[in-house]
Amino acid sequence: MQTSQKALIIIDVQKAFEHEKWGERNNLEAEENISQLLRVWREKGWKVIHIQHTADHPDSVFHPANEGHLFKDIARPLEEETVIQKKVNSSFIGTNLEEQLRSNHIDTVVIAGLTTPHCVSTTTRMSGNLGFDTFLISDATAAFGLTDQTGTYFDPETIHRLSLATLHDEFATVLTTEQLITNLAKS
Repeated sequence: MQTSQKALIIIDVQKAFEHEKWGERNNLEAEENISQLLRVWREKGWKVIHIQHTADHPDSVFHPANEGHLFKDIARPLEEETVIQKKVNSSFIGTNLEEQLRSNHIDTVVIAGLTTPHCVSTTTRMSGNLGFDTFLISDATAAFGLTDQTGTYFDPETIHRLSLATLHDEFATVLTTEQLITNLAKS
C-alpha cells in the first residue's frame, strides 16, 4: 500500500442488521475487525467516513425513527468523523462521498462494513471504477444467506466468498484486517 492519503469507509454498521429477518450470517467477528481498523485510523489521524443507510418507508428497519437506523456501538462515529447518509446500495450515488474524497486529496480507499454482496460490493465496484486505489477487508464485512430466483438457498459463507471473488483484482485488492495492518506498518 502506497503512502498516499487514505480513507476508511465503514458502510452500514447499523443495528438494523441485528434483526432476525436477515437470517443466518457469516463472519460474526466482522464488527470487531472494523473496530480494530477504526482504532488504527484514529491513532494515525486519517480520514474516517461512516456510511449510514436511511430508508424513507416508516416500516423499514433503516428508517430514522427505528432503532435499526442507529450505528452499532462498536463502530459508532466520533463527533469529528464524517457521516454520510445514503438511500441506495452505492455510497457514491446521491451523496457527496466522491467530492469528500477528492477534496481531501484521498486516492486510497479502504472499505469495510455490511453487507458483502450488497452495499459493500456496490460501493467497492464504484470506488474502483472512479479510479480510487481500493482495498476491501474480507474479514471486516459479512453476508447473510440468500435464496436465488429458482428457490435455491446459498449459505452466507458462500455468498461472502463469491462476492469477494468477483471484486478481487478487478475493482479492489481484497485483504484481511491483519494483512492490511501489516501493509500499513511497512509504508
